[in-house]
Amino acid sequence: MVAIVFLFPNRSAAQSGYVNDNLNVKSEILEMERKFAVYLPPGYDKSDRSYPVLYLLHGYGDDQTGWVQFGEVAHITDRAIRKGTATAMIIVMPDANTGRIGYFNSPDGTWRYEDFFFEELMPEVEKRYRIKSGKRYRAIAGLSMGGGGTFAYALHRPDLFSSACPLSAWAGGMSVEEVKARYAREDLNYTDEQLQRHYENYNFVELVKQGEVDKMKSVRWYIDCGDDDFLYTENSMVHLAMRQREIPHEYRVRDGAHNWTYWREALPEVLAFVSQAFHQY
Repeated sequence: MVAIVFLFPNRSAAQSGYVNDNLNVKSEILEMERKFAVYLPPGYDKSDRSYPVLYLLHGYGDDQTGWVQFGEVAHITDRAIRKGTATAMIIVMPDANTGRIGYFNSPDGTWRYEDFFFEELMPEVEKRYRIKSGKRYRAIAGLSMGGGGTFAYALHRPDLFSSACPLSAWAGGMSVEEVKARYAREDLNYTDEQLQRHYENYNFVELVKQGEVDKMKSVRWYIDCGDDDFLYTENSMVHLAMRQREIPHEYRVRDGAHNWTYWREALPEVLAFVSQAFHQY
């Protein structure tokens, strides 16, 4: 027995992925450094292969450590890979805890987080790590505010993502007045024209109604929201808009509310869903 231990001292470590939640990327667009976390799958350090990537977005009030600490992303992903329900992948978790509303550009264009995501964060991490290039090997998911970011990014850039999985998503505000009130709570005031343009760009029901069907169909959609979630109505409205335009999507309503218990239970399903696009058949 002792001999076996000495022969295979790193066997348990080899079956686990690695997480670093204190990484930085310099942003000229935001004029600051932004943090991000990354999960590297088991065996990454011992191989030369490239991996698909999942961008996993946190919710309001959290940062890049949210999915690591509360979402238990490493444990859940390791287990899914071992079970064979998910393929080995890299998971990138950006920090959008900026004191502003999430992953979006501001109505007046002075704060451009979405531009930072596409023009600086994605190119940097996909150069820094061995990530497969191309839409097929890139997916996005997120919870609450990050679910809103997931909707926004996949609807704005369907050419970049094979799958999108918004969980308990904030769907952008159901009216211009609601958007105005949301920003007012942050002591941010914009013109009516700016708010109208922002609403049109980030209300996901309207984006689905007005968007190009073929482009939206090119993304595999997985929408999940609990039956006791305060955002249930918004998510169901996106679901109905997709149904009306015959956009294929998975729509899940499970027992649960707007909390980490619900999202931890959702993550294995997300990993399995995005892996279906990553796999070769």
